[in-house]
Amino acid sequence: MKLLINLIRNLLGYIIIAVDLITRGSKKKRTPEKQQEINQELKDFSLYQFAACPFCTKTRRAMYKLNLPIEKRNAPEGSAHRTELLEGGGKVKVPCLRIEKDGKVEWMYESSQIISYLEKRFA
Repeated sequence: MKLLINLIRNLLGYIIIAVDLITRGSKKKRTPEKQQEINQELKDFSLYQFAACPFCTKTRRAMYKLNLPIEKRNAPEGSAHRTELLEGGGKVKVPCLRIEKDGKVEWMYESSQIISYLEKRFA
């Protein structure tokens, strides 16, 4: 039964990804200098995710529209990224945005919170 539920969940996730790719629109335009500045700042960001997670897709879509090339780290069971997520953030929950600044690390969960933060900081 669990296998069937996982299969359905993954199938729906990949359908959502396909729809996202077809309908996502265009990226935010910036001057090359401003984009380079943002890209440099984003080197200290990473998004822990599951590929077929609808909330991760929602977050990746917002990142695409805001033109934010944040490193994506898949965290399937048994992966090093999953271990990092558990040890650093305290729980295995995705999406999770890891923000490192001035030697301190913040782990931000919840797609709506992540998107709101990115929009306020980079829009």
